[in-house]
Amino acid sequence: MYTLYYVPGACSLATQVVLHELNQPVQIISKQAVGDFHAINPVGTVPVLQKDGETYTEGAAVMLHLLETHPNALFPTEKAARAQAIQNIMFANATMHPAYSKLFFVAHTDLSEPAKQSAYASAASNINQLWNVVEDRLANQNFLGGETVSAADIMLTVYSRWGASFPVDIHIGPNAQKMIDHVLAMPSFQTALNNEQRQAAA
Repeated sequence: MYTLYYVPGACSLATQVVLHELNQPVQIISKQAVGDFHAINPVGTVPVLQKDGETYTEGAAVMLHLLETHPNALFPTEKAARAQAIQNIMFANATMHPAYSKLFFVAHTDLSEPAKQSAYASAASNINQLWNVVEDRLANQNFLGGETVSAADIMLTVYSRWGASFPVDIHIGPNAQKMIDHVLAMPSFQTALNNEQRQAAA
């Protein structure tokens, strides 16, 4: 069984969803419940995945490890399609994720109110540009990987939920919203959300 260290609603949620899609049993442990989390991951970030004495960190690396380890429909086998799938995962993890992370940075930075609003607006503008890229990619296909859900779609769906916590206007086009709605309704996604909620209530 896998052990997944997480923060509620964070990018680790995508890892849990993928584990459910892969039919892999997982025990989830909140980072906040660990006395010295840096002993598990010196960087202090989630997700952290453990199994059989091995520890895996960094979201994209964890995702690729899982997809390459377990047979699945999320990760194509054909060379060109797989290369595109990896590119999509890196876009989600290394481009969209940091764009949203700027909102969290602004929220925890001591700025005057005008400066804070300006910083929020700048971050939101960058995020909106990236969602426009996703919107264009989905003009002729339902998901980033084509006609089936990919890991990148799951990752982007998790990130899309973060904007509601900030005083910003995030504009997600109809193609991207259709993809997000599909992923949100997946049993694996709902199971992952419910798992986090049960942990929080325990």
